[in-house]
Amino acid sequence: MAALDENTLHGNYPHQPRLLNESCIDFFLMEMVDTICRTASTENETDSEAVFYKLETLGYAVGQRLVERFTKDRPRFADTLDVVKFICKDFWTLMFKKQIDNLKTNHRASRLLCGVYVLQDNNFRWFMRMSTDIGGADSARKAAPYIWFPCGIIRGALANLGVPSVVVAETSNLPQCTFQIKIVK
Repeated sequence: MAALDENTLHGNYPHQPRLLNESCIDFFLMEMVDTICRTASTENETDSEAVFYKLETLGYAVGQRLVERFTKDRPRFADTLDVVKFICKDFWTLMFKKQIDNLKTNHRASRLLCGVYVLQDNNFRWFMRMSTDIGGADSARKAAPYIWFPCGIIRGALANLGVPSVVVAETSNLPQCTFQIKIVK
């Protein structure tokens, strides 16, 4: 029988990474969104905006912390496009086990914006198990609160990498989701 050392007794296994089951994250997201939606009655537009603000702010804090941890040993990024590519490839892979399906740029924006990037995920993991009896627009409408948290994650990650932005998302057909990142000067 192997001898137990101090690390093993306290659950610290030096060669095994600390892992969390993906379903735990999925259930946590569902409960977090449901709880915040329940605590704020969404009878009028201002209540809906308060729910959006809470979820997006939570996501912002999570995004800042995650990108801090994931980039601690990386060199600085050269420009904004490199940061967005990092979000689409490395960050998305760490979060969702896949890269973004499509990245488009649109630099014909207003004077206040440095660029617009459109990220499309055709199988957004957090929407994979969502559906309604009616489907289509009804599913997209009911999925809207679940988009606000990942918008905050993206905005927080970009902010921590020195790229101030506005992030909005839309979905018209689950599990597809499109994130629009507007880089602010």
